[in-house]
Amino acid sequence: MKVLEQASNFVGKTFAIWVLLFSVLSFFIPSGFSWISPYIVPLLGIIMFGMGLTLSKSDFQEVFKRPKDVAIGVGAQFILMPLLAFFLVTILPVSTEVAIGVILVGCCPGGTSSNVMTYLSKGDTALSVSITAVSTLLAPIFTPFLVWMFASQWLPVSAGDLFLSIVQIVLFPILLGLAVKALLGRKVEAGVKALPLVSVIAIVAIVAAVVSVNQAQIAETGAVIFAIVVLHNALGYLTGYLLGKIFNMEPAKQRAVSIEVGMQNSGLGASLAAVHFSPLAAVPSAIFSVWHNISGPIIATLFRKQKERNHKNEETKTMHSAS
Repeated sequence: MKVLEQASNFVGKTFAIWVLLFSVLSFFIPSGFSWISPYIVPLLGIIMFGMGLTLSKSDFQEVFKRPKDVAIGVGAQFILMPLLAFFLVTILPVSTEVAIGVILVGCCPGGTSSNVMTYLSKGDTALSVSITAVSTLLAPIFTPFLVWMFASQWLPVSAGDLFLSIVQIVLFPILLGLAVKALLGRKVEAGVKALPLVSVIAIVAIVAAVVSVNQAQIAETGAVIFAIVVLHNALGYLTGYLLGKIFNMEPAKQRAVSIEVGMQNSGLGASLAAVHFSPLAAVPSAIFSVWHNISGPIIATLFRKQKERNHKNEETKTMHSAS
């Protein structure tokens, strides 16, 4: 079990490398990964089940301790990112499938990677976890409605079908994970330590499947999609950070909200696109999954250095005032 835990920790820390590696492999050897495509939805269900196992009472107690902070983060997630996605696909020349895919990932809740990045940035990790948990639990209501509102001008959107899918592949597995944890208690702790390994394998498989199935389209329009994804992600970080400042949140909370808003549950986006729209509509989510594992560590490092600079400046001021 110790070996499994060590392997899980190693894979979790090198997540971005594995996503990049298998994205490249699936692009150049699509036939080796296209067989995974039918299993995208079950793979996401496994990830969400793992999320349910890791959630605790304190994550939900945090919501009641500071509802305003959580509401700001969740509100920003479901308002800013869909609006940014709609704005980008409206002003830039993209196909219908790509427009749907970008809007879809913009309407998804935050991803669990944001919690790790918030921790690395010296941000408010407890707030980040609470925002992720609440936005994920609210996704069956908000994601279908927002996709219907912003994307129906391109294609007919069935909010009811999207709702049922999200309940099945997100809400039900999370609730099942919570139930298993409540029933077994400490007995699941050993298994939880292996979750990073399981989650990384699942998300890498989802990304590889989407890339392999859409290899030709990515070769043709991948640069444009990548540019939109990078812009969407960067604007998410920026607007989330500015929102924290507008509401006079502490710097640690500002960092948490920024990262929460910028990082999406791209696995959910890919799954919904593959089931309800087209394989090409899943490409923005797949590219987002690759990109946010590059941008996440970058923004976390910038935030951490900013905090260290501010801390040194405060110490210098204190020394000068004392002398």
